[in-house]
Amino acid sequence: MPTISSRGHQMPASPIRKLTPFADQAKKDGKKIYHLNIGQPDIKTPAGMLQAIRDIDFDVWAYTPSEGTSTYRNKLVEYYNKLAYNITANQILVTNGGSEAISIAMQACLNPGDEIIIPEPFYANYNGFACPADVVIRPIMSHIEDGFALPSIAAFEKVINDKTKAIVICNPNNPTGYLYSREELEALKALCLKYDLYLFADEAYREFCYDGKEFISPMHLEGLENHVVIFDTVSKRYSACGARLGCLITKNAELYQVALKFAQARLSPPAVAQIAATAAVDTPQSYFDEVLEEYTERRDVLVAGLNALPGVFCPNPGGAFYVVARFPIDNSDKFCQWMLESFEYENETVMMAPAAGFYSSSDAGKNEVRLAYVLHTDELKKALVCLEKALAAYPGRTTTSA
Repeated sequence: MPTISSRGHQMPASPIRKLTPFADQAKKDGKKIYHLNIGQPDIKTPAGMLQAIRDIDFDVWAYTPSEGTSTYRNKLVEYYNKLAYNITANQILVTNGGSEAISIAMQACLNPGDEIIIPEPFYANYNGFACPADVVIRPIMSHIEDGFALPSIAAFEKVINDKTKAIVICNPNNPTGYLYSREELEALKALCLKYDLYLFADEAYREFCYDGKEFISPMHLEGLENHVVIFDTVSKRYSACGARLGCLITKNAELYQVALKFAQARLSPPAVAQIAATAAVDTPQSYFDEVLEEYTERRDVLVAGLNALPGVFCPNPGGAFYVVARFPIDNSDKFCQWMLESFEYENETVMMAPAAGFYSSSDAGKNEVRLAYVLHTDELKKALVCLEKALAAYPGRTTTSA
């Protein structure tokens, strides 16, 4: 039989989706599952976006330009320049989801064996993108005790070497919900200039910032223009994960042209999604205000509920719609699987993502889970009851979560 590639064997499984077979079986067994494992919002997609799809009238479903349609890119310019990014359409490369933007950037900016630094825990699929690009991730630890704030600059400098080419941040952060401050971003700016590094910024959760906190992008930092690469997506902003439409933004003209070659190799981004996303830019602010209010309430219910459980600690996130919580358990992978295979309370259980999969460091996050507050508060409250009962019954419960 032909052999599988070593790269195929090295490709990591998703901690977000790897428990799906156990969830499927639990559903077959009649259990109701509260899905807190994945960032699939239950918020309605903007009506204008859906209407634009209904109004489509073409005779040929044709390719679009590799960089995206001019109509959509010009519409995106309106959106980003309201945020003071000061960009042009020729600095936007439309991609098949934010995932492709990350993959293209890694391949366009780094050679095989080059290294990127990422504060951990980090979005697990960064490992998946780094694998086919043959890029090495150098993690530096952020800590639950301080809410997963940016590690010290000294921690970054300890791992910088001749192969270091980029720093990656997700802001607001997935999986922790941490929102980076202006001071933290200015510190990263100085570091990137000192060592001539790219700064990759995944901004998928830009609209989800709580308690009046300010969102700062590297695009707001003067003097860093040739170093910054922004990744974005319509998935979370418009609750349109299935559109699979994102973009890469850079003011570095040489990088843009190289990235475009990778985009040409995959032909084009999806036509229908661009039509819908063009209309989405005109979504009224009232939509986002209501969504932000809803997520704030959900966050408050979940964080307070988790911290009320014996032995559980959960920092209060400043953005996105995730938390990482520390549980009094021996192993989060075993616990999350046990919740699906062996536990039920009134025929209900909870699906979560083991946080160990969001770390590169071995043995990190073994007693942590990521929960996405993408359900209504009444369902979150029921999920919390399930968790309380589960933690009391779990055979691998420990005396402390520390």
